Amino acid sequence: MAVQLNKTFICARLKSIYDGWNNASLNDEFGSIADSDALLLLSGDPAAEDEPIRKGTAFQTWLLGYEFPSTFLLFEKDKLHILCSASKAKFLQQIKDGNPPVPIEIHIQAKAKEPPTDALPKFIEAYSTHKRVATLVKESYTGKLIGEWDQGIASASNKPEQVDMAPAISTLMAVKDEDELKIMRTAANLTSTLLIHHIVVKLETILDKEAKITHEQFASQIELRIGTGDGEGAKGPDMKVWSKGRGLNDIDWASTEFCYTPIIQSRSTSTGYDLRSTAESSTDPIAHKGVFLIAVGMRYKGYCVNLGRSIIVDPSKEQEQIYNLLVSLQSDLVREMKGGMTAREVYQRALEYVKEKKPQLEKNFVKSVGSGIGVEFRDSAYLLSAKNARQLKTGMVFNLSLGFSDLVDESGKKYALHLVDTVRVGADKSTFLTEGVKSPKDTLFFLNNEEDEDDKPTKSTKAPPVKPLANGSPVKNKTVGGKVLRNKTRSAAQDEVLMTTAAKIKEHQTDLHANLQSEGLAKYSEEGGGNGEKEGKGWKRFQSYKGEGALPKEVEGLRVFVDRKAQTIILPMHGFAVPFHINTIKNVSKNDEGDFTYLRINFQTPGQLAGKKDDTPFEDPDSTFVRSVTYRSLDGHRFDQVSKQITDLKKEVNKREQQKKELADVIEQDVLVEIKGRRPHKLPEVFVRPALDGKRLPGEVEVHQNGLRYQSPMGSQKIDVLFSNIKHLFFQPCDKELLVIVHVHLKAPIMIGKKKAHDIQFFREASDVQFDETGNRKRKHRYGDEDEIEMEQQERKRRQMLNKEFKLFAERVAEAASTSTGDTLEVDIPFRELSFEGVPFRTNVRLQPTTECLVHLVDPPFLVVTLNEIEIASLERVQFTLKQFDLVLIFKDFTKTPLHINSIPSAQLDDVKNWLDSVDIPLSEGPVNLNWGPIMKTINESPYDFFQQGGWSFLGGGGAESDADEESDTESEFEADPEDLVSEESSNEESAYDGSDASDDSGSASFDDESDDGDDWDELERKAAKSDSKRVEGKSRGDSDDSDDDRPKKKKPAAKPKANGKGKR
Repeated sequence: MAVQLNKTFICARLKSIYDGWNNASLNDEFGSIADSDALLLLSGDPAAEDEPIRKGTAFQTWLLGYEFPSTFLLFEKDKLHILCSASKAKFLQQIKDGNPPVPIEIHIQAKAKEPPTDALPKFIEAYSTHKRVATLVKESYTGKLIGEWDQGIASASNKPEQVDMAPAISTLMAVKDEDELKIMRTAANLTSTLLIHHIVVKLETILDKEAKITHEQFASQIELRIGTGDGEGAKGPDMKVWSKGRGLNDIDWASTEFCYTPIIQSRSTSTGYDLRSTAESSTDPIAHKGVFLIAVGMRYKGYCVNLGRSIIVDPSKEQEQIYNLLVSLQSDLVREMKGGMTAREVYQRALEYVKEKKPQLEKNFVKSVGSGIGVEFRDSAYLLSAKNARQLKTGMVFNLSLGFSDLVDESGKKYALHLVDTVRVGADKSTFLTEGVKSPKDTLFFLNNEEDEDDKPTKSTKAPPVKPLANGSPVKNKTVGGKVLRNKTRSAAQDEVLMTTAAKIKEHQTDLHANLQSEGLAKYSEEGGGNGEKEGKGWKRFQSYKGEGALPKEVEGLRVFVDRKAQTIILPMHGFAVPFHINTIKNVSKNDEGDFTYLRINFQTPGQLAGKKDDTPFEDPDSTFVRSVTYRSLDGHRFDQVSKQITDLKKEVNKREQQKKELADVIEQDVLVEIKGRRPHKLPEVFVRPALDGKRLPGEVEVHQNGLRYQSPMGSQKIDVLFSNIKHLFFQPCDKELLVIVHVHLKAPIMIGKKKAHDIQFFREASDVQFDETGNRKRKHRYGDEDEIEMEQQERKRRQMLNKEFKLFAERVAEAASTSTGDTLEVDIPFRELSFEGVPFRTNVRLQPTTECLVHLVDPPFLVVTLNEIEIASLERVQFTLKQFDLVLIFKDFTKTPLHINSIPSAQLDDVKNWLDSVDIPLSEGPVNLNWGPIMKTINESPYDFFQQGGWSFLGGGGAESDADEESDTESEFEADPEDLVSEESSNEESAYDGSDASDDSGSASFDDESDDGDDWDELERKAAKSDSKRVEGKSRGDSDDSDDDRPKKKKPAAKPKANGKGKR
């Protein structure tokens, strides 16, 4: 495809060059070209990949939008000369049509085997007529054209004086326009997303597992995230990482690259810490403690962005203080940096801040705090140092690089700290383009004292879902035990816990909703409009015949004819046979009037209110359309046939399009590379779901070099799953289940048989029915239940062996996948303690959270919802009088249909809310179901307007507020009956003594203690312990009939007074 230059864009930049040159004086920033007669920009052969971009190449890219090797530009006051080859001249010719500020003359060089032209001599002649020419004197070039140029200049009679124009070029490129800033924001989003969602996560995994990996290997794995290779062997970008970023939906990955290989340094780096961007990741293994320096820079469409962070494991007090100083210094500088300041003033401000806060660190502070960045990674003309007097202007972008080097820790070892971000200068302050992993809580890892001997770093926020596991429910974990009861009345203790939990959830949810609103505005502000369902629609071209010769012979009779092969209906019109493709026809109708039969054919036209077809695109909606055609005939039988043929063809085409749409996301996997040199790890005697054709027999799963292979018993059928297509890997043990499962959730579906599958599951039944449970020889020697006890023990051992075997296999799969792809794939295990029941499809099932997902894996259809893809959760039908409520999960991809999980027992409302809050999902509550179809359609039309008008605030905010309202409503409703009120509170809290006879005494907080005729404290303690043991040992919540805690909460207060013979009166 021919390169299309942006003529308007190029001419505007040419004008800025000539304006700066014509208005230049010796004292301003264009002083280097003020008294020059011409400007010369040379270009030779392309530079090697590992070489930094030259200023001349950067200037050429800034001006023309592309790099043109072996192309010379000579700017004269009244003309622009361009010397290039014939192929480049075709592209550069476009500039002439864009109204350039001066005439353009293109000198075309001859091809290699053609006789030479006079292009170069003419260009040299134009150059030689000047006395003083500005050029990039410090740059040298290579190539055939450069050699001929040097020879021509050597033989020229007049040789102009050359001066350096690098400072003037830096000034031209320093201030970024809106188009450049948009590209740089995208580059910044790419860099920030890579840091937050891959580099830091991967580093945490390395530290947690104490993995042995070198700095260089880690850096190489980071580079693989944007894809590698070309052609058939190419590997695309890792969308598991990039999908988590904002505004990264339509990235041109071919224009995305790293400015340099990512730099990873730790205390084990043999060359020591180096804060320069030219540092390299060493081949030494990464240390698992101390200071880690990360630096990553990305280039998008020619524009660079840089980011650097310091991670400290087990920091000392001094290291904490120095890092906090860096963070506060950066915040202060960004507030102070604005248009009109000089580079020298920025550095002096930073140095004074360090002197004021920690004067002893002045000698360790960097000699410059950054430089200009854009097409050039480092523009030395805008170095933020003590000697540079250049002025900052609004719209400039800087790589703000703060750091301290040659610091010494408590053990006497040297270390360094840095904090690097890309910032844009504004009129009154600067703003960050890059972000993430900056606050001390994200960058300082403290070792757990109990595990010092293991030396494993931990973070308090590492695995939020595990927090409430201690007793199955976050609320119950805080209320069991008798110590609280001895200090306060029971209702007061419960009220305190209830208020504390509700306050924490409310505060956290308020923060989550605020973040959701700000992120939504930031995400869609640049896009400025909807990116919803209409975006992908376009005019679909279709063709019935290539010419008249392709028409079938039947058209000669000028009768209505249905050509199934061409999917066309040919209609006679004014003596001509006119073909209409079936896609142009909406429907056909037939009716009889007297002796005549009428056949009416309706066409697709704009403006029809036809449900889903109302947004059908047209190539030119303003054209004149035929809405319908009607034919009359005495042969009703023939029109019956024609009507049936057209209707059948329409149904057939619609069915085919529907099938094509369903299979649109199915991918064709690469070839599985079988492992060589050893036998693959196998898991034998397992069944697979979805099942293969034929008799149901167990097969085996093998782990190969780049994927899994399941083979049927006879080897006749197989399923290959590549590691690169695995999104999640689950292991579900057979504890309290009939199956032990290894479940694979795919990034993109694959075809198994004739059906597409998002999930593949390998399982084995846990119960063994192959032994004789009737009387045998042991019966002669045993009496009682000895044999049943032995069978239970054997069953327990068998389940333990199954769990061990399947878990080991899952871990081997995860290890092989991580090695093959460079991504960390971890085995996810469902938390049964956090499970709840609901109806995601048609049947009531048990839904179990994992670290990253919400899953149901026991029976198909399976459910796997990735938590970080959820935008917000809406709790519906939350009413005091209802026994069930619904949960609706809205995804960050607004084009996805929200997931409805219906009929969740109201007894599990608190558990669901606590779990959602613990995994940082914003939630809301409402008493009724919402119609999400129209809501999502409105949001998709313009997400930016939606967030401008308050976003998700229409759902009711932080969720916990409705809790408080509901609580107050409940209290006011039962004010006339304090006994029932306190009893209801007791059941809602699910305290340790819930369900015991003491529930009647819970109202005694407002009476004298002498009127309490219930159990004493010791008896309550004993019953509380017994209730706890029942809850731990029971199969699950709701499975035990003996546990009062498992009964519906709202029935308890009403049932208790009757049982004890106490009435309200």
